[in-house]
Amino acid sequence: MMANSFFSFKQFNVYQEKSAFKVGTDGVLLGACTDISNVGSALEIGAGTGLISLMLAQRCKADITTIEPDYESFIQTCDNVRHSAWQTRIKVINTDLQSFNPGSQKFDLIVTNPPFFSDSLKSPDPRKSAARHNDSLTSVEILESVSKFMKENGHLQLILPYVEGNIFIAQAFKYGLFCNSILKIKPLPTAEIRRLILKFSWIQEKPVESFLTIEHGKRHEFTQEYINLTKDFYLKF
Repeated sequence: MMANSFFSFKQFNVYQEKSAFKVGTDGVLLGACTDISNVGSALEIGAGTGLISLMLAQRCKADITTIEPDYESFIQTCDNVRHSAWQTRIKVINTDLQSFNPGSQKFDLIVTNPPFFSDSLKSPDPRKSAARHNDSLTSVEILESVSKFMKENGHLQLILPYVEGNIFIAQAFKYGLFCNSILKIKPLPTAEIRRLILKFSWIQEKPVESFLTIEHGKRHEFTQEYINLTKDFYLKF
């Protein structure tokens, strides 16, 4: 969403000129919405700029591991973490998920804003294509990793477009993961649902559905619910 090289939040700054995946509304929403109750350890799949890990570190006391396969994005995340107040709690690793090996460690929370484009036109920049298209990280690879790395009482949380999110729910069920929370997000009151923030666990519960509209009729006229959700982060709220 933002092309600027520098993005200021209330408690940290995010530089993004090196990163293939820039700061955007999806990441902010996921960082603000992720359930942090009883989370002592977290894994973020795909750091980008480090935004989501920094938001989680601001919100809770968990030790966070974030992995990023793109080297320049990895360096960017390391810089952003080093200049934050939580550098001792965020570990950044330059690896893809397929090669990631935490040993015997398992996580209370796994969170990701994954690449989701499958058939759309790819960017001529291979780094941007890898950040946006799921041929570099498939849903199956995410689910297989969750099966290995998530604790029995842990949970997975991610943001996806509406269609891809519903497909993911069906795929996750085959791995014994149940979608227990669905936040349906619309950019405007009259728009279709564009994004889903989904929460999965190994325990089946009745799914809780909720809704969020980001703006009123005009651009940058934000709804009170969106302001309440993001006010601890955005300078303008």
